[in-house]
Amino acid sequence: RTVWDADAYAFLDGDCPPTAHPSLWRQSRLTARQGLYEVVPGVYQVRGLDLSNVTFVEGDRGVLVIDPLISAEVAAAALALYREHRGDRPVTGVLYTHSHVDHFGGVHGVADPEDAAAGRLPVIAPAGFLEHAAGENVITGPAMARRSVYMYGAALPKGPEGQIGCGLGQTTSLGSVGLIAPNLDVRATGQTETVDGVRMLFQLTPGTEAPAEMNIHFPDLRLLCVAENACHTLHNVLTLRGALVRDPSAWARYLTETLRLFADTTDVVFASHHWPTWGQDCAVRFLEEQRDAYAYLHDQCVRLINAGHTGAEIAEELRFPPALEQRTHIGGHYGSLSHNAKAVYQRYMGWFDGNPAHLWQHPPREAAVRYTEFMGGADAVVAKARVSYDRGDLRWVAEVLNHVLFAEPGHAEARALQADTFERLGHGAECGPWRNFYLTGAAELRGGVLGAPGRGGSGMAAALTVEQIFQSMAVRIDGPRAAAAGRLLLRWEITDGTPDAPAEVWTLLLSNGALIPMPGDAPRGEKPHLTLRLARATLDAVVGRTTTFPAAVAAGLMVPDGDLTALTTLGGLMERPDPRFPIVTP
Repeated sequence: RTVWDADAYAFLDGDCPPTAHPSLWRQSRLTARQGLYEVVPGVYQVRGLDLSNVTFVEGDRGVLVIDPLISAEVAAAALALYREHRGDRPVTGVLYTHSHVDHFGGVHGVADPEDAAAGRLPVIAPAGFLEHAAGENVITGPAMARRSVYMYGAALPKGPEGQIGCGLGQTTSLGSVGLIAPNLDVRATGQTETVDGVRMLFQLTPGTEAPAEMNIHFPDLRLLCVAENACHTLHNVLTLRGALVRDPSAWARYLTETLRLFADTTDVVFASHHWPTWGQDCAVRFLEEQRDAYAYLHDQCVRLINAGHTGAEIAEELRFPPALEQRTHIGGHYGSLSHNAKAVYQRYMGWFDGNPAHLWQHPPREAAVRYTEFMGGADAVVAKARVSYDRGDLRWVAEVLNHVLFAEPGHAEARALQADTFERLGHGAECGPWRNFYLTGAAELRGGVLGAPGRGGSGMAAALTVEQIFQSMAVRIDGPRAAAAGRLLLRWEITDGTPDAPAEVWTLLLSNGALIPMPGDAPRGEKPHLTLRLARATLDAVVGRTTTFPAAVAAGLMVPDGDLTALTTLGGLMERPDPRFPIVTP
């Protein structure tokens, strides 16, 4: 099974075709370059083996690994490539700069969890990392995964008319994802650590590109790792796959602090995406311009909000000053100024723009039926849309045909014209995720909902807290059916698997259609319908879908006491989300 194929991007060696934005084509040519690169003597990066970069810092005995990619397979390949050219050095430390999966998921390819658990291998991360790394995609994971298919163009063919990259890197690897829990937290800016003779000074930057993130300075090397806080693209204030809105004002403030702390002692800046910036003057200018971009984005959006503009209006009006606009590392290859402006509006003002006409609108399908009827019927709308298409007003075509397709999803002419419209919009997009969204939408209109390439098994379950596991169950409960089922109480005794081990006790209460996780026993001494004793490893296996609760009971891995039908009832009330729900049709 192929988990990464850089050769698929060989077409990027050619000149930019008319089916791609020249700036995105250039960016993709750069991010597709693959190999082992020297940052400074003793520090090397493997680039082009995943969406992100992995960095190797040589110490007295071995090598420290910073951000080991998404998948174990590509991380192992990167380490093998490094060792081929720099010697068979042991891994003597692992650092996660922040809590996104492309910066930790491949750790099992470079490190042994038992070494970390025994304290033989330092695993360093910013405070709050484990909570956010394990929990970021648990609650709305299915919806985020579906939209990620669009954002990264995962189901598109790679080529000049299809997926050419996403601006941050080429795409995401499809191997096995895991996580080794940190055993050394960075809790304050100014904290210093020395691992294998390598001195490091840390700066915490929470709430910037990730909720838990940190920069790393190497004073003996005059080298600064800025994680994902400063890359060679404008980043996302809100990713199109969905996430909590980030704070560009805090982002700018932390970059100001970065300059104050490290500008005078830094000659080279590198991040966990793209390529380094060499030379003190160039590095400082790069950081200053990145800082200015996020500050300008935030402040001008807020200024326009206070002048009464909505998010959509701000997105049309906002432009960077010429000095920033001409800098390629501020280009909208991954995060666009347009959707970032709307994100700032959302952060402060929410979904409602204040116009009461938008307070109680019909849902998309009901509105579409009415719009289409008002405009003379589906055939008339398509005929008018074709005139707009020929005039090049593609944004309007996409909007009006969306009404037709939500009113009459099977309208063949509307589907074909909308697909052509999306394709032209995608081919003209500078932003990689925009291109991938448009082209995936076109592909699904022509051929039906696309499935995503399969990923290897996940080793993430063990990193979740018990509360996170139960909360992930709670958001899958079918509320109306659960309300009709009445009150249900299940007591859980979770052990480490050793005989007579003390248990972590949790109670799950089903009440009025809501599943309430509670630590400890039920309040007021209410008697549970069922008590279950099991090892944490069994719970992880159920979460990882390698077994089920009934199978675990049958195998003796869960010991029930009480009415076992309570477990069956609870399981029957849970929905398994369909990962192939439609997006461009109702």
